[in-house]
Amino acid sequence: MADDFRYRQLADQLRQQIEQGVLRVGERLPSVRQLSRERGISVTTAFRAYYDLEARGLIVARPQSGYYVQSAGSRPGPVPRTSQPRPMATPITISEAMRSLARGWSQPDLVDLAVAVPSLDLLPQAKLNKSLLTAVRQLPDSGLGYEATAGSPELRRQIARLSFNGGSRVSADEVVVTNGCLEAITLALRATTRPGDVVAVESPTYYGILQAMEGMGVRAYELPTDPQTGPELAALEQAIRKEAIRAVVLTPTFSNPSGYCMSDDRKAALVNLLARYDLPLIEDDIYGETYFGSVRPRTCHSFDTAGRVLLCSSVSKTLAPGYRVGWVLAGRYQEAVIRAQLMQTISPATITQAAIADFLRIGRFDLHLRKLRAALQKHMLTYLDAILTSFPDGTTVSRPNGGFVLWVELPEGYSAAAMLARAVDAGITFYPGHLFTTQPQYAACLRIAYGHPPTVAYLDGLKQLGRLWQQT
Repeated sequence: MADDFRYRQLADQLRQQIEQGVLRVGERLPSVRQLSRERGISVTTAFRAYYDLEARGLIVARPQSGYYVQSAGSRPGPVPRTSQPRPMATPITISEAMRSLARGWSQPDLVDLAVAVPSLDLLPQAKLNKSLLTAVRQLPDSGLGYEATAGSPELRRQIARLSFNGGSRVSADEVVVTNGCLEAITLALRATTRPGDVVAVESPTYYGILQAMEGMGVRAYELPTDPQTGPELAALEQAIRKEAIRAVVLTPTFSNPSGYCMSDDRKAALVNLLARYDLPLIEDDIYGETYFGSVRPRTCHSFDTAGRVLLCSSVSKTLAPGYRVGWVLAGRYQEAVIRAQLMQTISPATITQAAIADFLRIGRFDLHLRKLRAALQKHMLTYLDAILTSFPDGTTVSRPNGGFVLWVELPEGYSAAAMLARAVDAGITFYPGHLFTTQPQYAACLRIAYGHPPTVAYLDGLKQLGRLWQQT
């Protein structure tokens, strides 16, 4: 406890010196060892203080060089506005727009700022290959047969253990393995809604969730959403009373695309609100392990005592996108989820389940996650700085403390959809804001993914995108 107090106290002192200009932008800070000697503290305490400041975007670590006060653009500043969608249920028609985009992005060597996945350089390919070989050798049929519908018993055990990180206490029997997180969300929707129902979502919301809802034939009720704190709970309660909401789908931890992370208090309040109306919450927690701070945020599921929260996640953003291994903790809806899965896919792939189970069992995941989080945070800060220095004056950008994406809002009058064709001609892709809503809004917004390292090509791509904006 004393060490916790010391590192927080030191971080606060350094933060004040940065904000007051005592420590200037670009100034090199003492090394961790030098700081520990000067302050009479342990190296661990000094490192934790720097890590905390780095998570806030106030300092940055440069390889073989040390820690520096971050440039002014990457320190806290204006963020996109709280969304104000119209308070109404809206039909969803997004799938054709997504197909049209995919058809237009066929050229090689694109600077891909659109897809929110980790670069292969960030993934433990050799160790995963070893786990894959182990799975082939140890499975009685070399993985050629079907697995149980709910998933491999060993993988379910490992996922139950992993769920402890977010505060959930579940047994292996409560886990249903799926083909990725989006299938988990789709199955959760099938278990809780019927065609014609109204489902509340954050605004903006991930286009994949909107596509899943479109496939179900449900309508979306978009909630006003703050890019730092999340959906307005008062607006949600009003919608429940007005529109006969049947379910709520949110990404409470590092939302895609706005990046917000609800506080523990607000997550608990959300769960309690839905309990009063006996409504299910489908919680997309796919980014939960990609936090930049020192503590993994709790899930809404961890506050649920009645089985109303269906937590959906996967290893697609942290370990192996192509393995398509996800899961849902479905609570009281588990049997309905399994029935839906039987009709849809019978069971997930056997061999990749076994490989992921082996990787998690051996204990390699924690070390990998620490490296991944550190890399993503550096990517985010570098991309953020490039956007703020290259894009038109008045541009605002989200400040996520985890995840893979930045939500960018340009001044009124700009059109991200109109710019996209010019950007693709220049070899650059991004997702325009209109894909993240069912309403006519977010025309001047776009999503930038930072899963790829900020190489010269990618930073030049961001600068070129900025020049294109400046020319309009």
